[in-house]
Amino acid sequence: MAQDETLNILLVDDEPLARMRLSTLLADLARQLPNRVVGEAGSGLAALELLRQQPVDVVLADIRMPGMDGIELAGHLGIGASLDGKAPAVIFVTAYDNFAVQAFDLNAVDYLLKPVRAQRLLTALQKVRNQPPPTSEQLTGIGRELRGGGRSHLPCHERGRLLLVPIDEVLYLKADLKYVTARAIEREFLLDETLTHLETEYAERFIRLHRSVLVAKTALAGFEKAADDDTEAYGYALLRDVPEKLPVSRRQWSAARAALTTQAPALS
Repeated sequence: MAQDETLNILLVDDEPLARMRLSTLLADLARQLPNRVVGEAGSGLAALELLRQQPVDVVLADIRMPGMDGIELAGHLGIGASLDGKAPAVIFVTAYDNFAVQAFDLNAVDYLLKPVRAQRLLTALQKVRNQPPPTSEQLTGIGRELRGGGRSHLPCHERGRLLLVPIDEVLYLKADLKYVTARAIEREFLLDETLTHLETEYAERFIRLHRSVLVAKTALAGFEKAADDDTEAYGYALLRDVPEKLPVSRRQWSAARAALTTQAPALS
């Protein structure tokens, strides 16, 4: 981007007053660094919807937001999943300096502490012209530390577009060659993820049944032993809401059955 080109900016913050302050500061800086606020969003999901229709150069994103936070938003943008062309630069905005100073010293993104100062905002905007974004792996790790858990949505590339699968709706995850299938009640989604990474990220939500299968603990309805001549599994897990049975290895049998006892009573 040429130095005299106007930066198109999206403001993402769940607090309208915070977005208003940033918009005012950007207007004040327009002579020093030409910029234009082309949209505002109150959540990460709303921002992704806007970005599908209106590409921007920079996203100023609050870190802590309900639903999809700023870290997860940046992760989806960093893999270019929602955009046609180059992903925008992301500058994080936060009131939590004790976390930000340590976590975002990545030499890859910048962060602004609230209340944002005009000169600091100008410095950050000048920096993003030439700096690459962090990797999705970096952002996933930082986000897990921030929120104490995994992403709220998993990205699925389908026919040239991004689908975001709410993790709360995923019943099981099954490895198949280089992809992982995420099964929701209505349909399946192909993910460009590894089962090992997902198991680590969602250790509290999913339990391993088999070398190729993770199941949501809340999806378990019961178990049945396999036939004596069954070479695929030691037993099978029965699920709520879908008819599939998932193979359970001998090694995982006891742990899987124990996980069921911590959930609601099994279906009859």
